[in-house]
Amino acid sequence: MSAPSAELVLQMRDLCVAYGKVEALHNVHLAVPKGQIVTVIGPNGAGKTTMLAAIMGALPLNGSVSGQIHFGGRDCAGLEIEQMVSRGMTLVPEKRELFGEMTVEDNLVLGAFDRYRCGKRDQATTLGEVYQLFPRLRERRAQLAGTLSGGERQMLAIGRALMAKPTLLMLDEPSLGLAPKIVREIFLIIEELRRRGASILLVEQNARAALKVADYAYVMETGEVALAGPAAQLAQDPRVIETYLGIGRAKHAA
Repeated sequence: MSAPSAELVLQMRDLCVAYGKVEALHNVHLAVPKGQIVTVIGPNGAGKTTMLAAIMGALPLNGSVSGQIHFGGRDCAGLEIEQMVSRGMTLVPEKRELFGEMTVEDNLVLGAFDRYRCGKRDQATTLGEVYQLFPRLRERRAQLAGTLSGGERQMLAIGRALMAKPTLLMLDEPSLGLAPKIVREIFLIIEELRRRGASILLVEQNARAALKVADYAYVMETGEVALAGPAAQLAQDPRVIETYLGIGRAKHAA
């Protein structure tokens, strides 16, 4: 079960993660083709966030990883977060992890730190691009990040990740805790990023919204990939409809 053959930004084979004797992920295969949105859906505890942490090199010290992780055609197993960012990968974590006592603009500029450290001085141009994508952040650029609404904090977290000009953007539960109207706005932005050529790995419990924007999808259950296929195809799969979209339950209750 793997994504269609194309130029792959990310490819994992037989990925296993264990905490002591407890295995959190078992033989996970996953691929992200260039310029596509690949989503991973599944219930709480399925291992989705653990998978992102393993890819990013952000597992706790008691976590062990085996299997293959290739990013941009290069083996990256065992690399640390800073090395992954330097290679072009960014992660927007579930908790967003902004600097609340810093302004919106200072948070964004921090996202370009690694590029600046490597001698690239294009942060002003990139900042303009982020403000074009998120006009609300421009309006609030002098405001402290800690005073933003939930939706604005999510926009800031995504904008900060984009300041690194990533080859692959990974999003962990971007709709978590947001009102339905703001969720729609966030997913419109994700679609726009794809139109601009971004490659995105989207972990999301909102299966309906995720399958609508994604090109390819994986369903994870108890640390394993249970289903995989084109997102539009999985959205019509009776198992996905019944378990994750709720349509079957609604029909039975009618």
